[in-house]
Amino acid sequence: MRIGAAVRGAAFGLSLAMLAFFGGVVAYAQSDTQQQQLPQLDRGEKIEKLGFPAVLEKLTGWTKFGKGKVYTLPLKKGQHVRITFSSKSKYAYMAIFDLSSSEDESFFGTDEDGNTADVTVNEDTTWLIKPYYSRVTRRRGLGAPYEILIDPNPPAAQQAPADQQKDQGPMLFPPRSKQGQ
Repeated sequence: MRIGAAVRGAAFGLSLAMLAFFGGVVAYAQSDTQQQQLPQLDRGEKIEKLGFPAVLEKLTGWTKFGKGKVYTLPLKKGQHVRITFSSKSKYAYMAIFDLSSSEDESFFGTDEDGNTADVTVNEDTTWLIKPYYSRVTRRRGLGAPYEILIDPNPPAAQQAPADQQKDQGPMLFPPRSKQGQ
C-alpha cells in the first residue's frame, strides 16, 4: 500500500510540474505576442485611447518621466490624417508606432522627420503616439510641455499642373504679351 501511495504522489507531482510548465509556456507566448504589439513603455506611462476625431483635436501634456501619457489612435483604410507636434523644449520629441506592424521601430519621429506627419492609411490599423523627453542630451529639468494636433481633414496640397510648373521661370519681369510683338 505504501508503494501505491508513493506512485500516486509521484504521478500527482509530475502532473503538477507539467501543468506549471505548459501553463508557463502559454503565458509566455501570450505575453510575447502582447509585447510585440506594444512598444516598451516607460515606467509610469499611461495609455490613453483616442477615437478618430471628427474635427481638429488638441492634446496637451507633459513629458515628465514616470508620469507621461501615450495615445492610441485607431485608423481605417483610406483615412488621411495630419499629426503635428510642438513643444517649447528642443529636447521633447514624438514617435508614432504602427501597432499592426511586426516592427518595433517607429515609422515617424520628430527628431528625424520634422514636426508633422501627413499620412493616408493603406489598411485598418492602430497607431501609438508617444511624446518623450530625450534622456541622452544634457539639459535642465525633468520634462517639457507639449501639444499634439490631430487633423482628420487636412487641406489637400495645392499643386500647379506640371505644364505650368515647367513654363514658369524666375518672375523678375512680367511675361510679354504676344499681341504686342
